[in-house]
Amino acid sequence: MPATIDRLSLFRQPSGFLSFLLARVLAMAATQIQAVVVAWQVYDLTREPLALAYVGLAQFLPMLFLLLPAGDLIDRLPRKYILATSWAVGAMCSGLLWWLSDHGLAGVGNIYTVLVLFGASRAFSGPAMQSLLPQLVTREQLPQAIATNSMVMRSASIGAPLLGGLLYGIGGGHTTYPVCLLAFAAGALLLIPVRVLASAKSAGQTASASGTSIWQRFGIGIRFIFARPVVLGTISLDLFAVLLGGVVALLPIYAQEVLEVGPQGLGLLRSSIALGEVGAGIFLSMRPFDGRVGKRMLIAVAVFGLANLLFAFSHWLWLSCLALAVAGAADMVSVYVRGALIQFATPDEMRGRVNAVNMLFIGSSNELGEFRAGVSAAWLGVVPAAVAGGLCTMLVVTAWSRLFPSLRSIDRFEDAQRHR
Repeated sequence: MPATIDRLSLFRQPSGFLSFLLARVLAMAATQIQAVVVAWQVYDLTREPLALAYVGLAQFLPMLFLLLPAGDLIDRLPRKYILATSWAVGAMCSGLLWWLSDHGLAGVGNIYTVLVLFGASRAFSGPAMQSLLPQLVTREQLPQAIATNSMVMRSASIGAPLLGGLLYGIGGGHTTYPVCLLAFAAGALLLIPVRVLASAKSAGQTASASGTSIWQRFGIGIRFIFARPVVLGTISLDLFAVLLGGVVALLPIYAQEVLEVGPQGLGLLRSSIALGEVGAGIFLSMRPFDGRVGKRMLIAVAVFGLANLLFAFSHWLWLSCLALAVAGAADMVSVYVRGALIQFATPDEMRGRVNAVNMLFIGSSNELGEFRAGVSAAWLGVVPAAVAGGLCTMLVVTAWSRLFPSLRSIDRFEDAQRHR
C-alpha cells in the first residue's frame, strides 16, 4: 500500500505536474498527426524517396543553427514560457499548412518552408520540456516522473498516427491540420497552472552568472558533456543508433509499395511503434529499475536494431507491426535510461544547455536520420536501405560498449554524478 501512495503522490504535486503531462500529450499528438500527414502528402505529390529525406532535413537544419541560443535562453529565462511560445509557433505552422491545403498551394516547396519554421520551434520546445520536468518533482520522484512522462508521451503516439491517417483519408490536409492547430494551442494554455518547485527557482540566476557571454556560457555546457563519458556516451549512442538504423522515414514507401496498405496502414505502422513504447512505459512507470542501467540500455538498443532488421524483411502487415512494436518497446527502455542518466548527472543551472545538445543529437537521429533513410532508399532501394540500417545499429552497440566502458559498467542512476 505505501508504494501505491508514493506513486500517486507524483500526480498531487503542487507544481502542476498533471497539467504538464496533459499539455505534453496534446503537443505530442499534434506532432505525430502532422508527421503522418506531411509524410504522406509529400510522397503522394512526388513519389520520390528523396522528397521524404528533405522533410527531415528541413526540420533538422534550424535545430542545428538554433542550438546555442536555445540552450542559453532556457537556462536564463522561465522554461514554461519558452515551451508555451514554442507550441504557439507550432500551432501557427499547422495553420499555415492548413491554409496552403485550402488554397491549393500545398506544393513540396511551400511545405518545406513551413517545416523549417516548425523545426525552429522544436529547437526550443525539446530542451525546454526536458529541463522543466526536474523542476516540477522532487529528486526522489525524478526516475518515476521520467518513466511516467515518457510513457504518457508515447501514449499520445498510439492513437495520433491512426487518427492522422484516418483524417487524411477522409478529408486530406483540410481536415487534419486544424486538429493539429487546436492541440498545440490547448497544450500551450495548459502550461498556465504549471509552477516550478521552490527549490528550483534560483536556477536562472546561477546560469546567468556562469559566463560573461553566450559563447562562454555554452562552452561551459559543452565541456561539461565531454568531461563525463557517461553523458557523452549516452547521448551519442542514441544519435548514431537511430541515425543509421531508424526506419520511420521509410514507412510511407513500405505502406504504399511493399505492404500496399494505404494511408490508414501507414497510421497503423506508426502506431505500432508507439504501442510498444507505451507497453514498456507502463511497466517502467510502475516498476522503474535502478540497477545495471548501462548494460540494460545497450541491450535495449541492440534489440531495437534486431527488430528493425526483422521489419526490413517483412512483407506481411501483422509481422511488420509486431517488429515495430518490439522496436518501440526497446527504444522506450533506452529513452528511460538515457533521460534519467542525463538528468542525474546534470546540475539544474546547466540543464538547458546540456538538454539543447541532447535534443540536437535526438533531432539528428530522427530528422537527419529521415534524410539518411530517404537518400539510402533512393540509392539502394527501400528494403536494402532498411536492412543496412538494422545492421548498422548492431555495429554501433558493439562499438559503444568498447569506446565507453564506464557506460557499460554503470549500475545505478545516482552513479552518473560520480563518473568523470
